[in-house]
Amino acid sequence: YAFRLRTGLIRLQMPQYKWDSFRAEQRSEPFGFAQDKLRGAQTKTAVEAQLPKNPPWNPQTALAEADRLLSGEIKYFAHEFHQVGFPPNWHKIPSTLPTPSAASDLSFSAAEDGGLSRWTAQHWSQISDDAEVDIKFIWEPNRFAFVYTLVRAYAATHDEKYPKAFWTLIEDWAKHNPPNTGANWMDGQEIALRLMAWTFGFSQFSNSPSSTPERTAKFTHYAAAQAERIYKNIGYAISTRSNHTISEAFGLWLAGLLFPELKDADTYLSVGRKLLEQEAVRQIFPDGSYSMYALNYHRFILHIYLYAIRLGEINQSLFSAQLINSVTKSIEYLSHLIDPQTGQMPAYGSNDGALVLPLNNCDFTDYRPLLQLGWYITKKEFLFEPGEWDEDIFWLCGVSRAERSASAVEAPESKTSFPDGGVYILHNTNSNALIRCTDFRARPSHADQLHVDLWIRGQNIAVDAGTYLYSGEGMWRNGLAYTSVHNTVTVDGKDQMTMVSRFTWTNWSQGKVLKHEKDLWQGEHDGYKPVSHIRTVLALEEDRWLVIDKLNAGETHHYALNWLLNDFPFEERDDSILLSLDGMKYIVQVGLADGSGDFSLVRADPNSTRGWRSRYYGHKEPAISLMLEADLPKVTFWSFFGFEHDQPVLQGRVLKFGSTEIDLNQDR
Repeated sequence: YAFRLRTGLIRLQMPQYKWDSFRAEQRSEPFGFAQDKLRGAQTKTAVEAQLPKNPPWNPQTALAEADRLLSGEIKYFAHEFHQVGFPPNWHKIPSTLPTPSAASDLSFSAAEDGGLSRWTAQHWSQISDDAEVDIKFIWEPNRFAFVYTLVRAYAATHDEKYPKAFWTLIEDWAKHNPPNTGANWMDGQEIALRLMAWTFGFSQFSNSPSSTPERTAKFTHYAAAQAERIYKNIGYAISTRSNHTISEAFGLWLAGLLFPELKDADTYLSVGRKLLEQEAVRQIFPDGSYSMYALNYHRFILHIYLYAIRLGEINQSLFSAQLINSVTKSIEYLSHLIDPQTGQMPAYGSNDGALVLPLNNCDFTDYRPLLQLGWYITKKEFLFEPGEWDEDIFWLCGVSRAERSASAVEAPESKTSFPDGGVYILHNTNSNALIRCTDFRARPSHADQLHVDLWIRGQNIAVDAGTYLYSGEGMWRNGLAYTSVHNTVTVDGKDQMTMVSRFTWTNWSQGKVLKHEKDLWQGEHDGYKPVSHIRTVLALEEDRWLVIDKLNAGETHHYALNWLLNDFPFEERDDSILLSLDGMKYIVQVGLADGSGDFSLVRADPNSTRGWRSRYYGHKEPAISLMLEADLPKVTFWSFFGFEHDQPVLQGRVLKFGSTEIDLNQDR
């Protein structure tokens, strides 16, 4: 692939051209969309059925968002609206987004000849995805996620302005993005997601007066060129062994299924299916966890698979029982991590803000829509009681809880150990701890061995920092992937592994679980050899927790224990912090079994990545970093999570609070 890029061979294999010179040999019969196929993918669509009279979601939310789109505002990364105009400039980053070159315009230049700027005119292979701008801010509107909103608004109103907007946006995009030219042809995954949104929108708007025969022909024309682009570079996607492989395989399969008139439709369908089957087994581990070690990427590939399964059912193109089983286990795995009252999950691993199936009003951080859809498609049951998270099932399966009474199933039997993905859970009365300890089988996402997320009464107390930016400036260049921002211990300011690029770690650290019992977990990792690090997590009575970190070496090292805490109102005390949440006072106190250390508390440090978290891509918010540092040959840190009046006291190496005593010399 590198050879093809550097020699220019890839430009010969996929040349730039204008839409009106699209080669006739790429179709085997006159272009025409296989409308009966995709329309059937949603048993009830915006044009075939009315929304239920009393849906458990509010249709007005989508209506308001669609109208914002028509007024020139687009929601970026399923979170924040930015003014971009209508139609938007497909090559410009809004100045309100946090990127080093925030106002970079990769579209028309101010040159006297009126030609395209360098990036827009270039072949896609000549453009770097790690240049002076964060390319994800260019790509985000080009995924066309807003099409799902237009469809939902049309279903509520039957107002023709929404299908008109759909066609205006597609035609404007084609005008400013000729084949194989510019940044929006760079990535096959982006193309696949665009095809997914476009075909979903077309299926809903196909009976609209705006969907003229001329537009339908052009639509197929546009889709065919993008499918060809994916196919001719599918080898690169396969080599990544990642969500790119899955999404691009889906793009091919989708094109082959829905555009049978294309010359290569059978090839697209066959290659796409083979890869989707193959990667389901390769990338979804036997325990249901995901090989990219990132929760949002896990949701990403499950949305792709669930959509494909449903589309295959409608078109008598069923996937294997093995693929269905992998997806089912994956949904079951996530059901053990979710807080059912809020839909929140620990935000471990890389989070690029992707939400490829936005068919509901729920927040980006709410995983109930995914699990409700997955549970229904794989089991024909509802995991949760009725709510806004039901809307996806209506669109993909034609089922509404308003029309079909069915209560949620009983909560799945609790499972606490997922060794393939390196995730372990301890439960307490109204709290739980999620622990990361991984024997990496695929590329790591974050250097987060022995990280602990702590949840109490639905509140995330000890949090994962998230991602923020992949291509930020300076310290924000994927700066939240490092060990120092995670809830663990660093040695000499180093990471547990070596980062050689934004997404590539070498010298992978390996984790090992030593004990996992009902109220105790203990594990270690080898990322700081010859320094050993063993962490013990104890669930104590009534939502109290104790974490013990033992590090041992033959010479003095600088050890730093970090806890990143949610930004609750707080009061700083000696070596501790008192958090106020939901009328409850919760204390986090740290200490050393021997010797002395330096305690510090930082919130949103403007000069470092310390004291920050990111739940949405491109958006960061304050968090509280509590740190205890010591320079010793060996050290035993203790961290106590409890209530205001617990007041733990260390006597010798015995930690006491109330009637409880913990000997820090012992394994537990």
